[in-house]
Amino acid sequence: MSKKRLLRLKLKMKQKKPDFKRQEWFKCKRIGTSWRRPIGLHSGMRKQLKHRPAIVKIGYRAPALVRGLHPSGLEDVLIHNVKELEALNPETQGARVASTVGRRKKIEIVKRANELGIRLLNISNEKQEELLNITKEVSEEEIKEETEKETEE
Repeated sequence: MSKKRLLRLKLKMKQKKPDFKRQEWFKCKRIGTSWRRPIGLHSGMRKQLKHRPAIVKIGYRAPALVRGLHPSGLEDVLIHNVKELEALNPETQGARVASTVGRRKKIEIVKRANELGIRLLNISNEKQEELLNITKEVSEEEIKEETEKETEE
């Protein structure tokens, strides 16, 4: 099967997949909704009765070829600097900028990614343009300040 077809299949499977919640999660707030396998002897959920919530099974898993991929079909790679960005393959990998990266380094990463043709998965095109415009404004202000200093001297 082609990768595109498998990605569409993965999306459809994800839409049908139920929210797996812990048995009797609605009875008390403190136990939460995070999944735990039901183990009770008389548990209807464990027995998979019709009127009970679904339990986690292997059949809900995505196709092996597209498992773990971004919906665009690219492999998701976390980067922290420009050096890590340059090691990526633009055809098969997409970059996700780490949350700990600041604005200055993020601007450098966006510039270099545009040069290399690498897709940034967690920064929208509007945000990228905004970051690039900030650098232009800052550089114009610096030039004005330098020219003012030169004229004073």
